[in-house]
Amino acid sequence: MTDPDHADPVRAAAAAPRRSLFVDLTPLRESPPFARLWAGTAIAGIGSQITIVAVGLLIYDLTHSTLAVSLVALFALPPMIVVGIYGGMLADVFDRRKVALVAAVGAWASTAGICALAWAHSPAVWPLYLLTMLNTVAATVLSSADTASTPRLLRKELLPAASALNGISTGIMVTVGPAVAGVLVAAVGYGPTFSIDVITFTCAFLGVLTLPPIVPEGGAERPGLRSLAEGARFLVHAANIRTSFIADIIAMTFGQPRVLFPAVGALLIGGGAVTVGVLTAAYAIGGLLSSVFSGPLGHVRAQGRAVGRAITVYGLAILVFGAVLLVQTIDGRGRVGADWSEVHLPALAAGAAALFVAGGADNVSAIFRGTILQASAPDAMRGRIQSVFIVVVTAGPRLGDLYIGAMSTIAALWAGPVVGGILIVALMLLYVRRQRSFRAYDALRPVP
Repeated sequence: MTDPDHADPVRAAAAAPRRSLFVDLTPLRESPPFARLWAGTAIAGIGSQITIVAVGLLIYDLTHSTLAVSLVALFALPPMIVVGIYGGMLADVFDRRKVALVAAVGAWASTAGICALAWAHSPAVWPLYLLTMLNTVAATVLSSADTASTPRLLRKELLPAASALNGISTGIMVTVGPAVAGVLVAAVGYGPTFSIDVITFTCAFLGVLTLPPIVPEGGAERPGLRSLAEGARFLVHAANIRTSFIADIIAMTFGQPRVLFPAVGALLIGGGAVTVGVLTAAYAIGGLLSSVFSGPLGHVRAQGRAVGRAITVYGLAILVFGAVLLVQTIDGRGRVGADWSEVHLPALAAGAAALFVAGGADNVSAIFRGTILQASAPDAMRGRIQSVFIVVVTAGPRLGDLYIGAMSTIAALWAGPVVGGILIVALMLLYVRRQRSFRAYDALRPVP
């Protein structure tokens, strides 16, 4: 198997595929294990997204509180950080395939528990918090082990294409999943909706089972404080990877309006669960199309600058979404309802368009941030650094859930995205300008 860590960057650039507007499919053709893992994760992810949206709808139905929906983040965040980082330590010592299998079992069991609660029509909210927390923790470890394995399955020059393909799979997940969730909840209820996730998750097992053994190279420390300290020392000196993490935290903390969707669908734009699906899917479709037409991204060398520009566009799009909510608050309150026939279509179209742009910009940022990490981090450190990456991309939106939930409670539904969009643009302009090495990052000579 080709070891991408020793590929010459100049030769890699010369061997790159011809320029094309569409995503490069070479990783799928060249590495069958990567192709199977990619397909299994995509199919299982559709069910996972159904559960994410349906849990939010169920909690809102039980409590009628946007803050209660956002509290899912509060319960999941601390254990996700602790267990996720420990899982990264495991992935730097043990066979990453085995680590992923154990995590997949935990994710499936917690999903089955949520499904059982829904079928039993339990009125309690705390079991949903608990099981969602367990699911998030297991999914973090699973994703960390899977993603840390990717550079061992592909040549380094194919990593941007692999990131774009992962963007397509993510786009499919969060396009199909939320749309299906909204329709299913409205049509058949929560029990059958959660059952879809229980069934589709078997594809994740198949994708992991067919991987070859992937034992880390480089002799990392056994899991524990020394391993944690080793990873922390690396991250302190890895300015480019660290900057990519902080940039994503800024974007997701102040620009993740998803917990507003149930209230927006019920009170502001109208349309209920279907509107939730439409808004969530619009964001996902933007990400999906930015991956489908990602061919030119594989030729971008200044990937640090590209991250900064993509997140700035993201902040502007979130600001526009907040402005749509502000206008609808002024003009449309009291004239909409939770039934689809009462939806305010112009506001829905404008909000969905803003989220479409936001999803595309976020995915472009994710492609470059993931490539910077995978191309520059040594194999013996990838599990730990990848676990931090997964914690960042998972924790950021959950911090954003808390921020948006709090702002909607103390101010108004539009306040969180309006203020957050302004903060994202301002903070990115100030922060990236100060990070000279990040702005000078060259994809042909990756430096962590």
